[in-house]
Amino acid sequence: MSQPSEPARGSHEDPITEPGTEPITELPVEGNADVPVEDDTEPTASEQAEKKEWWEDPNLPWQGKPTRADKLCWLSIALLGVYGIVLLPLRPILLGLDSYVLAFVTGSNIAMADIGAKLATGHEPWWWVAWIAASLTSIKFDWIFWWAGKLWGHNIIKVMSGRSKWAAKTGAAAERLARRFGGPAIFLAWFIPFIPGAIVAAFVGDVGMKLRRYMAIDLFAALVYRGLWMYLGFRIGEPAKDLVNVIARYANYFAIVMLVFIFVTTFMRARKQQQARAS
Repeated sequence: MSQPSEPARGSHEDPITEPGTEPITELPVEGNADVPVEDDTEPTASEQAEKKEWWEDPNLPWQGKPTRADKLCWLSIALLGVYGIVLLPLRPILLGLDSYVLAFVTGSNIAMADIGAKLATGHEPWWWVAWIAASLTSIKFDWIFWWAGKLWGHNIIKVMSGRSKWAAKTGAAAERLARRFGGPAIFLAWFIPFIPGAIVAAFVGDVGMKLRRYMAIDLFAALVYRGLWMYLGFRIGEPAKDLVNVIARYANYFAIVMLVFIFVTTFMRARKQQQARAS
């Protein structure tokens, strides 16, 4: 009597079960089983923002991870903004002290006009010192924007022009001026109202103008511009001096108004930025 042959290896068979038991079958895994499940949900915008490094902000001028020079230049621009805000309410106070102090610290046009008026009405031997000092003071930080243009090219112009619609309009005008005239645009920016010289400086830095040449043109323009204000005060004489005295008399009130204005505008700008990030 022949024995039943074994099934071929690899053939399909019903599972072997003991008598009185049900066949064992694989059941689908449900619930919280330790089975890896692919998450098809995409990260939200806030989660993506948290994963990004601070230097990946599109509002910053560099591309990629910033170098040491990038950080130093950006820090210089930030400190320059703080310096300008701090100095703004101090200008009328400095004028109340003395026009020469204001000229040395800020290069103020009002200080130049007042010194010119004093020269017309009396003995003023040190007018030329104030003129040169005011001109040098006026350009002492301009090299920073030239450096920014050299480092980041047109990106820094986009950053400076993107702060508001007015900044975009004046920034575009400054760039057109620099693109058309090149070096002479540095001089012209001093005399055309509402043209930001910082953008002109960044443009010429981007196109490769040497720093020495840029600063020489900038200083010459500052000497002419401050000299014109001094000459204006000289021609007007006593009335110009009286006007400056009135401004100096109310200097403290001007300082308070400027401080309130700075705090209010800073608060409103910070609030708008928070609302924009939240949305």
